[in-house]
Amino acid sequence: MPAILPRSPAWSTWISPATLRFQVHNTAPFLDTRLAATESGRLIELGLSVDGHLRILASWENILEPHLTPSEQLEDYFALCLACHHATVATFVPTDVDTKIRGILWRETKDPEVLRSMMRLALASQRWSDDGISTRRVRGVSGHDGEHWSAIAGGLGQLLEMGDRTASDEAIAAIEAEIEREQHIFERTATERGVELDLLRLAMTLAHNRGDLTQGMGFWKRTPVTTPVMEHLQARGSFERAVFMYQQTGLSAEGHRHYPLRAVKALRRSPQLLLPLSPFLDDWGATVGEIEESHEVLTALVEGCQKLPGQQGYYRAIAGMRQAGSGAFDRAAARTPNATQRILKGGEMRKMIDLGRASFEAMMSKRARTAFTMRMPEKAADPD
Repeated sequence: MPAILPRSPAWSTWISPATLRFQVHNTAPFLDTRLAATESGRLIELGLSVDGHLRILASWENILEPHLTPSEQLEDYFALCLACHHATVATFVPTDVDTKIRGILWRETKDPEVLRSMMRLALASQRWSDDGISTRRVRGVSGHDGEHWSAIAGGLGQLLEMGDRTASDEAIAAIEAEIEREQHIFERTATERGVELDLLRLAMTLAHNRGDLTQGMGFWKRTPVTTPVMEHLQARGSFERAVFMYQQTGLSAEGHRHYPLRAVKALRRSPQLLLPLSPFLDDWGATVGEIEESHEVLTALVEGCQKLPGQQGYYRAIAGMRQAGSGAFDRAAARTPNATQRILKGGEMRKMIDLGRASFEAMMSKRARTAFTMRMPEKAADPD
């Protein structure tokens, strides 16, 4: 009689749960102290509370229980991916599970009960807190909101194809409510005076959230059922004025992945070192200028200035480091490689970091008001 081989887990062709959990620790070790004691139970159910991402991360090993069926493994793997993504997307080295929560895992099943269970968690994750894992929320809006609706949108496509109208309608309503909320906050902020920098931060966030929605729908199969919904959501979530401002004010050059800073492990040590929305990094520069490894940060920032033409955030961070203490800055600069020291002494660098914070922010505020009142073209292009 041939030997009966053990069944491969549902995630056998993807990154393992243990590796995912290690990656969270690697980029956000400070989260470990916030995790409660492990709990028994399914990850897909632990995640339904406001602190669901922390409960999932604390009890991630539950997914290894041998009695779980393949469908249950898929549900819990989705829950783990969603929690890992939420915990790290605003850190320096996010876990690479975007395509899984936006499409791949939803496409692994046609079981309506499994899909509804996954959607229930995706909807609940909108209530997960980003305290201590992000410094990029402005006036109640952050990139986490876009990440959540991109996962919801990924599941919505599969539910529409399956003909589950009830679950589909719930997902559509959640996406539309979030679109309306973000648009309302943007428009209300635009009526206030003296808050132009917040308006720019909102423009950047809404532009990227729009891109997340588009990516979530990128896994859909175009059918007579899905296409009208896709076109409707694309129109509702176009955020045209915000995207226009994002492009016209130079914010699109800032990017959001910050590859040059990923190698600086010291930046992963504390939530106080998490990067805010660029280019407004003067305060962050002052903070990182106080750590022992400030020379490593300075080297990475200078490298970013060279590799990312048009961005201003890294120059502002360097200016913040220098403004906080010239002596400490000079000592950090002296510990950088010779090539970095030459660039720091160069004319272009000096010109950029000599610009005072007040002057820079006044310039950006003026750009914000100008862009907000400019006539827009017929259609603003999707942000990168």
